[in-house]
Amino acid sequence: MPRKPRFYLSGVPAHVIQRGNNRQPVFFSDEDYQSYLGWLKEGCERHGCATHAFVLMTNHVHLLVTPDSADSISRMIQFVGRKYVTYINHLYGRSGTLWEGRHKGSVIEDDRYLLACMRYIELNPVRAGITEAPGEYRWSSYRGNAFGENNGLLTRHRLFMKLGSSNKARYHAYRELFSNALDPEQLHQLRAAVQTGTPLGNDRFRELIERATGNRVGQLRRGRPAKDAGR
Repeated sequence: MPRKPRFYLSGVPAHVIQRGNNRQPVFFSDEDYQSYLGWLKEGCERHGCATHAFVLMTNHVHLLVTPDSADSISRMIQFVGRKYVTYINHLYGRSGTLWEGRHKGSVIEDDRYLLACMRYIELNPVRAGITEAPGEYRWSSYRGNAFGENNGLLTRHRLFMKLGSSNKARYHAYRELFSNALDPEQLHQLRAAVQTGTPLGNDRFRELIERATGNRVGQLRRGRPAKDAGR
């Protein structure tokens, strides 16, 4: 069966998920999370990816990145994967694969979905019942986006910059976005798009992606998200 096409384009944000093989853990200690973030930073710098949001969960990773070129994301994921798998296998005396198959990714129409996707990513620990508030979780971008905590990894998207006229105002406005829950239909769309690799946006956005990539863009299925769709 041929692989599904990637729709990554220069300057178009993408929501990316990589899961552990058979949904098994991929992080086992604080040092593992820190090591992954270090290679993520290096991989983004090497291959031209601007990171706007991230969360490292026990058995999977969410990223929101804007690539410089169509192959930037795939090359960055491959770079981080090679470094991190070698590190884990050596440290824990294991062998073989760590991640499941190919990573999943969906380009998103930033004006409609970027801030919602950032919230979706950073609320993962809350939905999982790990913490009561996103700021209580160490391994996400929330503290950086909401309070300006410097993790050396984040690049501010233009929509984030429009939240206020100063950093203080932007951080406050960003925190206010978390006062309301994500709309259930929007939550479903974000999950379904990244699981299927379908570009997320209006008809004009999908037509733009089709013309730029030469690939047919499918339609998202409507309805309730599957329980196993993941957080």
